[in-house]
Amino acid sequence: MDVYLVRHASAHGRDPERWPDDSLRPLTPEGEEAFRHSLPGLVQLAPRVDALLSSPFERAWRTAEVLAELEGWPAPKAWASLEPTLPPDRAARVLEAYEAAGTVALVGHRPGLHELASYLLTGEANGAEITIKKGGVVCVRFDGALSPGTGQLRWLATPKMLRAMAEAIR
Repeated sequence: MDVYLVRHASAHGRDPERWPDDSLRPLTPEGEEAFRHSLPGLVQLAPRVDALLSSPFERAWRTAEVLAELEGWPAPKAWASLEPTLPPDRAARVLEAYEAAGTVALVGHRPGLHELASYLLTGEANGAEITIKKGGVVCVRFDGALSPGTGQLRWLATPKMLRAMAEAIR
């Protein structure tokens, strides 16, 4: 099983006056556009997924909706375990329900997504320093059962790398 951890694209900065509920804070138009430019690069690495799960927060959800526009990517399902401050073991336990899938993409936030990557690779939320840029993707592979600490880092792609890959195929 391959698990793609996708950090949401660039969003507006925190602003309690505009978004008293931070879960409603959206992507910036520029952030969404830059993310769209990276998609041809992402498709080279991840041409399809069996399940697309996203934090219900607006910025992650919109990122997942953009991913769902790709051929071979399904519509997203809201997954509260990907909210920013929830512990990674909670997301990993729920992810086990998708073990039969060949590929699963999770769209989330910092710090939760970074901690989940570390947890899947080392068994500890702080066992490895993983940084996923906004709009970046990490691929973690499991050759057997999905168990914390048994994942293998296959690749980590920054948005800049994905855009360069997209430019190379034009």
